[in-house]
This record gives sequence, structure tokens and C-alpha cells, in this order.
Amino acid sequence: MSSSHTAPSRSALAGLTLGALGVVYGDIGTSPLYALKEVFHGGHVATTPDNILGVLSLLFWTLTVVVSVKYVLLILRADNNGEGGLIAMLALATMAVRDRPPLRRGLMLVGLFGTAIFFGDAVITPAMTVLGAVEGIDVYAPQYHDAILPLTLVVMVGLFAVQRFGTGGIGKAFGPVMLVWFLSIALLGLPHIAANPKVLAAVNPLYALEFCLRYRWVAFVALGAVVLVVTGGEALYADLGHFGKQPIRIAWYGIAMPSLVLNYFGQGAMLLNRPEGVENPFFMLAPSWAEIPLFLLATAAAIVASQALITASFSVAKQSIQLGLLPRLRILHTSVRDIGQIYVPFINWALMLFVVAAVVFFGSSEKMAGAYGVAVTMNMTITTVMTFFVIRYGWKYPLALCVAATGVFFMIDMTFLASNLLKIVAGGWFPLMIGIGMFTLMLTWKQGRRQLSDKLREDAIALPDFLAAVFVNPPTRVAGTAVFLSAEQGITPNALMHNLKHNRVLHEQNVFVSVRHHEVPWIGFDRRCEVQALGHCCWQVALHFGFKNEPDVPEALALLKSQGVQLEEMETSYFLSRDIVIPTVGAGMALWREKLFASMHRNAAAAADFLHLPTNRIVELGSKVEI
Repeated sequence: MSSSHTAPSRSALAGLTLGALGVVYGDIGTSPLYALKEVFHGGHVATTPDNILGVLSLLFWTLTVVVSVKYVLLILRADNNGEGGLIAMLALATMAVRDRPPLRRGLMLVGLFGTAIFFGDAVITPAMTVLGAVEGIDVYAPQYHDAILPLTLVVMVGLFAVQRFGTGGIGKAFGPVMLVWFLSIALLGLPHIAANPKVLAAVNPLYALEFCLRYRWVAFVALGAVVLVVTGGEALYADLGHFGKQPIRIAWYGIAMPSLVLNYFGQGAMLLNRPEGVENPFFMLAPSWAEIPLFLLATAAAIVASQALITASFSVAKQSIQLGLLPRLRILHTSVRDIGQIYVPFINWALMLFVVAAVVFFGSSEKMAGAYGVAVTMNMTITTVMTFFVIRYGWKYPLALCVAATGVFFMIDMTFLASNLLKIVAGGWFPLMIGIGMFTLMLTWKQGRRQLSDKLREDAIALPDFLAAVFVNPPTRVAGTAVFLSAEQGITPNALMHNLKHNRVLHEQNVFVSVRHHEVPWIGFDRRCEVQALGHCCWQVALHFGFKNEPDVPEALALLKSQGVQLEEMETSYFLSRDIVIPTVGAGMALWREKLFASMHRNAAAAADFLHLPTNRIVELGSKVEI
């Protein structure tokens, strides 16, 4: 349910608002580079005054209904202990229906697909944003048209190459760069609106309605381009935990939306006077003296927008790993102060390869517009569906109110999604292919882990029974503490049995640890440890982490001191079982999926690194498991 937070001071609020402007609104702030242009570029809609006003009205009301009302007013209320994003929403929705297992499984699958399709969006959006900015060359220096693609690739490869150094330095520039950007695009639009104020009539929704009724099928197809104005709208919710509701709302209503509206209406006013400017209406707004500064500022803003999405990809990957949706990946922390600043090499280079492939394959933002929209409208629709289950079953609101609150948005989302599905052949297959690939990996990993867990449980011996048998005729006990990590609580770890079999010794203290990740973002230190004494200086411990907590096992075990369990750091060894998965024909997943799971399991990053275990005190003992 929605959580309350202490209101920040004025100076803190100003800083958070500036930060939100840079990180949250990077994508949507750069949408004027291509959104209006793409509506008319298909050639189906002529640049007549009535059509220009109708399209502007559609853009304005899409921004108003989808972003201002749906996301800023409604969705931001559905936070998970202060955190937002599709994974936080998925956790909220599945917890709300936990007493309805079939519904919970269905929502989990829908949420899984939404998370997977996000990575398709994370490829297309940076590619399209940077390409749209660099295409300003065509307006100002068309003789250098052939440089657009190489320059875009240089910018993108450079951006991914610097990720390993961390985003702290770049992040500080996000807010100021985007503040300058928003003020600039507002100032670009104002003179054109002043010269042709009748463009303001497009605020009247009747122009949008008349356009749709006049063109019908063409207007429906055009919605696939209209949705470009809400590029990155999901970031409003995804970055909730970083900034809070108030700064996000102030940044939107106070700066982002007014600037976007002024720029779009400025483009419309310019087109009313110069319909030929439809080739690139954004860059045509600028006076000749501002051409080069605007080109450089647009490129900088596009880099900021791309950076925000890359950072979000790292965060989504980490949360997915901790919820058991992806195998462990190597995660590097790029800041000693901010645990949220992480770098995931595999995700970074995989994204770069796909972004480069998208830029080379499509070659222009116009062609890439065909690829954009499918992923984002699917995510918008999934978010609306999840919201219904949160407010109905989590917040216990009346059914009629829940249907009224989400039904209108669901119909709007489905209309945009249906329009974008028409673009599958024109390029929509690209992010969809990435999403389906990620969904297959995530579902295979989730089901494979459950299959492996079931198999281990079948062959397992209950820990209390095993210890009782051991202490009938106890082995030699040696000084120090052994920490045995096990995925399942209450069963005997393979590492313990192998250690007794080969070394024939038992440590003076033995701690059996299970790490549990929960569908909440944060779990405090007061609820981190759950201890059960097993006798003979043996303890069973469950460590609890939220999907945004850092799973630091030694740090958590240090909390046991208050419960009478003393662990000397230099006398503690960590024992892990390294299971080798052998796929077999039979019950379970298809053989190819079992082989895929075995490969993912084999190539997963070491559990020791993921759990922050000291590398010089780890003992790994392997065993084969057939699934």
C-alpha cells in the first residue's frame, strides 16, 4: 500500500526536482525531436491547417491523459514501500492476490513478460533518441548526411564504454543539462506561437475527435506515431524510489509538461505557415544563429536520456536476479556512497550490441519509429492491469471504483497497443524479439530453479535428523566457525555431508544459512536475521533481503552477536555446494529448455561474489544433480 515519507526541506526538494528533471524526464523530454515529424511522415496525413490542429490536439491530450493523469496522479500512488517500477508493481499485485494461486501465477507471467519487454524498449529508445538528435545534420548541413550513421555509432559506443567508470559524475550533469534543454525547447516554440496564436485552439479536444472521425483508419494508424510523445513515460514510476512523488510531480507540472506543450505547439504554428518544414519541424524552429548550439544541446540531451535508460536496465537486471528471475550476473558498484550506482557488464555489452545492430539495420529515426511503440504500449497496458489488482485486492477499494479508475486508461492503452501492433512488420518485431527472448530466459530460469529445488528436496535429509545421527558418535571438532549456505532451509547441505565424508571433522560452531529474497524493496536490519538453535553449538539462520537490499551475508551474520552467536571474522569459513545440472529426458521442461537452464546455471556468476563472501575463506564442494 502507499507509504508515507517525511517531506523534504525546500533545498532538498529543489535538488530532488532538478535530479528528477534529468533522470525521469530525459526520454520524454527528447520526444519533440521526432514525434510530430513521424505522424506526418507516413504520407497518409496531409499538412493542412485542420490536420495540424487535429494532430496537435491528439498529442496534447495524450500527454495530459496518459502522463499527467494516469502516471502522475494515479500510478505514483501505487508505491511498494516507496519504490516504483514494473517489478515493484508486480510484487504489489502478486502479494495482493496471494490467496488466489491461479490468478497469482497469471499475474506473475504477465509481469515477467512486461519486465522482459522492457529490455526491448531499452534498446530501441536510446538508438532512436540519439539518431533523432544527430539527424539535425540533415537540416543544417545536408552535405554531411553520410556522417549521421557513423557519428551516431560513435556516440552510442562511447556512451556504453564509459559505463564501467560509474554514472556519478555524469549524473550530476543530468539535471542542469535537461533544465537548459526544457527551457530552450520552450523558448524555441514561443515566437512561433506568438506569430500564429490560432494554434492554441488545438487545446480543444474536439479537434482531436474531429480528426479521428474524419480519417478513422488513417487516424488509428497515426496513433502508432502519436504514442512517441510519451516515450519514457514509464520512468515516472520506475524512478519513484530515487526522488519521491512530490519532486516528480513538481518537475512535470512545473517544467517538463509546459515546455513540451510550448514546443509542440510551436512546431504546429511553424507548420501552419511553412508546411514544407514537416521534414524536420523541431530543428526548423531554430533561428540560423542557434543551429549549432541547438544541435549540440540536442545531442547532449539525447545522451542524458539514453544514460537514464541504461542505468534503469542495470537496476531492473539486479532486481530480477534477486527475485530469482535471472541467473546471478557480475554486478560492480561504482560508488562507495550510493549503493544504487551499479554496473552490470553483461547487460551493458549486450545492450550495446543490440543498439548498434538497431542503428545499422534501421538507419534512420523514421524507419526506427516502426520499431518503437510495441514495447512501451505493452508495458503501459501491463502497468494498468497490475494497478487494477493492487487497488482492488491490495487496497480493498470497491469494484466499481477500481473499474472506473483503470478502465478508461486500459481502453486508451489497448487502442495505442492495437495501433502499434500494425507496425510489427515495419520493425516492431525487433523489440518484440528481444522481449520474447528475455521472457524465455526468465521463465526457463524460474522454472528450472524450481525443478532443481524439488529434486534436491527429494534426495535431501532433514537437518535436525542428520545432526541427531551425527552426534550419536560425533566426529573430531576443530576450532572456528563453519557457515554452510543452502538454498533450502531445514535440509542438510551437500557441502556438510561432503565435508564430513572427506575431512571427517566438524567445526566448533556450525551455522546453516538460507538467504531469502522477498517481494518488497527493503527489509531493515531489525528483521534481517531469524535464528533457531539446533544444539551442540549449531544454529539455523534465515537471512531476509528485499529486492533492492544488498545481499551482504557477512554483514548480516554480524547481527547474530546480539542473539548470543559469536562469529570471529578470521576464524569463519564459508562452505558452498556447487551443483552441476545434468538435463535428462522425462518430466519437467522440454529437453532444450533444460539444456538452456543447465548452461545458464553453469555460467552464472559465483554465489560468493553475489553474497559478498570473503574470497580467502570459501570452500566449494560440487555435486551432480539430474533434472
